Amino acid sequence: MQDVLKALGIKEVNDGCSTGSTWFANGEVLESYSPVDGKLIAKVKTGTRADYQKVITAATTAFKYWRTIPAPKRGEYVRQFGDKLRAKKAMLGKLVSYEMGKSYQEGLGEVQEMIDICDFAVGLSRQLYGLTIQSERGNHRMMEQWHPLGVVGIISAFNFPVAVWAWNTALAWISGDTCIWKPSEKTPLCSIACQHIWNEVAKENNLPEGISCIVNGDFKVGEYLSTDIHVPLISATGSTRMGKIVGTKVAERFGRSILELGGNNSIIVTPNADLDMTIIGAVFGAIGTAGQRCTSTRRLIIHESIFDSLKEKLVKAYAQLKIGNPLDEKNHVGPLIDKDAVRAYMSSIEAAITEGGKIVVPGGVLEGKGYESGCYVKPAIVEAKNDMSIVQHETFAPILYLIKYKTIEEAIELQNGVPQGLSSAIMTLNVREAELFLSATGSDCGIANVNIGTSGAEIGGAFGGEKETGGGRESGSDAWKAYMRRQTNTVNYGSNLPLAQGIKFDLN
Repeated sequence: MQDVLKALGIKEVNDGCSTGSTWFANGEVLESYSPVDGKLIAKVKTGTRADYQKVITAATTAFKYWRTIPAPKRGEYVRQFGDKLRAKKAMLGKLVSYEMGKSYQEGLGEVQEMIDICDFAVGLSRQLYGLTIQSERGNHRMMEQWHPLGVVGIISAFNFPVAVWAWNTALAWISGDTCIWKPSEKTPLCSIACQHIWNEVAKENNLPEGISCIVNGDFKVGEYLSTDIHVPLISATGSTRMGKIVGTKVAERFGRSILELGGNNSIIVTPNADLDMTIIGAVFGAIGTAGQRCTSTRRLIIHESIFDSLKEKLVKAYAQLKIGNPLDEKNHVGPLIDKDAVRAYMSSIEAAITEGGKIVVPGGVLEGKGYESGCYVKPAIVEAKNDMSIVQHETFAPILYLIKYKTIEEAIELQNGVPQGLSSAIMTLNVREAELFLSATGSDCGIANVNIGTSGAEIGGAFGGEKETGGGRESGSDAWKAYMRRQTNTVNYGSNLPLAQGIKFDLN
């Protein structure tokens, strides 16, 4: 791992703030331990309020320059960043795996998402289109155009320590915005590696400081961003609790926010489902990233006629899972992020039992050789009721709840019967069931899939959800509009000045 750290610019002690090639930090030291083996990876000095002020000044100044660069040219710089990521994919993927704990394949996949969003943004940089609108007045032309918004603050979570930042940053950059990133304090080294990669692009193109900035630290950095009138947009990914605080603070100053918060995702399995396909989607959805994805499958809503047979298949599948070092590609499940997550996992299983849940596959903490970090747990399955309080709650851990239903209408009601609304899926070969699930009376989530699981999303589609998930959209489709400001223009090319709505105003 030392060769990877060195190649990505990670030192034994790192300054956690950067405006580009300039690094500084005067706050407390943050230690990054790997959940893989419990070892100290490196240390990061966090930013103070004064450090943050340096960053916001640099980002604000850079914006005045960056917004004047033609969007396709900005796209060219993003293309170069994507190429740097291609060259460093294996190294950055390994760092993501080691610092966060997800499998190496998932780490590579996360970096691939960064590359994909860069490709998407490059094409988009030539398509930031407006509208031509028919005017009610003769010799007048109406149109809409989109302008850069300003400094974008990005608050990211530990579970996707690089991809979510890239989703926001690539779109913000081609839109003409500069970015300030507040990474998770649980995965600070990934942010430093990404900044070093951008710095290479900036240096090669003689770009100024401030286009890409980072400020490592605790929740106080999030407060600085959320309350700063110089940051018109905050994109925050994390818990619903965090989102309520950020959303309120940003709204108080009439700023904008993109909130991508908690999920409580389910797969409906009908009697018309391909059960072999269902097992793959359900198991990966539940145990991928050790259940620490916002799109992880938390609930399996199964028709009563196939409940027992599917449960039996799940038990057999779980018995084949290999838990261990995520850098070993033979393993399916890595560790949870830290011991706090382990405690939350254990308390959730206890709560499920207390509320009447029936253990199908027992969980527990793994000990012994290879599990010295204390962060490895067994994926668990619990037979439960949808209205149990613990089922209504999102636990970031590999716990899957099995719930029975009788009719497809009941299944959809159960699917929708939680506070969150991120991702959902139905497994069925019946077109009527599938179309009902996708209809206005079907899933109330931002993502609704047919015959694939809840976990995993392509960057071409807008990502986000409803209700307590926050309503924000990142990544593809027309999510770029959130990073720009809309302007309506009317041009009078005639020789008189008619007023709208036929109003007469005669000064003679």
